[in-house]
Amino acid sequence: MTKRKRTMGLGTMFLAAALLAPIASWGQAGPAMSLLDNLAQKRDCETKRISSYDRTGGNGDCLNIAPGETKTIAEIKGAGIIKHIWVTIAHSDRLYRRNMILRMYWDGEENPSVESPIGDFFGHGWGEEYNFISLPLTASPSGGKAMNCYFPMPFAKSAKVTVENQSDKKCDAFYFYLDYEAHKKIGRDMLRFHASWRRELTKPEKGDENEWESLRSPADKNPTDEHNYVIVDAEGEGQFVGLNYYVDCPSPMWYGEGDDMWRIDGEQWPLSLHGTGTEDFFNSSWCPKEIYQHPFFGYARVNNDMGWFGRTHCYRFFIQEPIVFKKSLRGSIEHGHADCLTLDLATTAYWYQKEPHKQFAPLPDAEGRKPMPAIGASEIHRWRNAWREKMGGGALWGNEKSQ
Repeated sequence: MTKRKRTMGLGTMFLAAALLAPIASWGQAGPAMSLLDNLAQKRDCETKRISSYDRTGGNGDCLNIAPGETKTIAEIKGAGIIKHIWVTIAHSDRLYRRNMILRMYWDGEENPSVESPIGDFFGHGWGEEYNFISLPLTASPSGGKAMNCYFPMPFAKSAKVTVENQSDKKCDAFYFYLDYEAHKKIGRDMLRFHASWRRELTKPEKGDENEWESLRSPADKNPTDEHNYVIVDAEGEGQFVGLNYYVDCPSPMWYGEGDDMWRIDGEQWPLSLHGTGTEDFFNSSWCPKEIYQHPFFGYARVNNDMGWFGRTHCYRFFIQEPIVFKKSLRGSIEHGHADCLTLDLATTAYWYQKEPHKQFAPLPDAEGRKPMPAIGASEIHRWRNAWREKMGGGALWGNEKSQ
């Protein structure tokens, strides 16, 4: 679906409270109900919290984490459900949100069910800070420094949450709340929460970046998901519930012609779920470039350069329509139409499934997680000079066609 940008006078944010009323309460029959209706229902559990408060009664309410050190911030025995996590951090490393790794383990497992740079998990790409609003994840004032997660995380026997400081600098202060319910037991049908971070510098599969047929015609076709950027690769039974998508585009071309594709339970082509373009998948349209934050989807950070140069954070949560799988799920998205663009893509995917889960690919080291440098005026001028030399030089404006 070829698109051109248009400007629309939409508001930049919906208040989450105004949107909660029509959301049906999960697991209840009857008409749509407010999430607030559940507050009157009796709960058979104990309310618990683990936090970084000063055990001496003083005001040193935080942890210090040395370079290379892993701290276990919560270790819970028995059955329960983590309901809320709040974190804020003081760290001299400007990329600490990429260099501190969050991991979670359920029921004594050896391999984590959650593994992600802490910023990317809570909704911050590239080690940056900015306000972010969604239903399950938020980054709140001051300036996005307070990170919150409301995904429910059940466990039957135990839960363990760790933070590793992979920076070469000390984490001066790590503050946290972890609020959970202690239960005598949880239902056998309750799935375990999973989150996995991926990052790839993509390449044009046909050799050139022929987006919008700017270099040649006709455009290539792509009847496969083989070369797509992979969002999630899971085995077992579960349901996919959302992702944060961080794209850094090194050219002014629109990055979002890529279709999302979902291979459920090893199905053959054509797939059950096949999209029409990246912005369509993120519930927007026509090459957006504006902040828009809905509880289920939006754009929390957009670039401010010509065209679509630079960094954009898109998100979507499948609150109403989780992607259900019985055996496996491979979710992917094209990087440009027919995988024609070089992009720095990173994602955190969120899903629930029965254990055991497929072990995640090794997390890249700190150098492998470092954001790509910005493309600026000097780089663009060198590109123009290379084009002028190819065209033979002279008084060229820039829109001349090669012979």
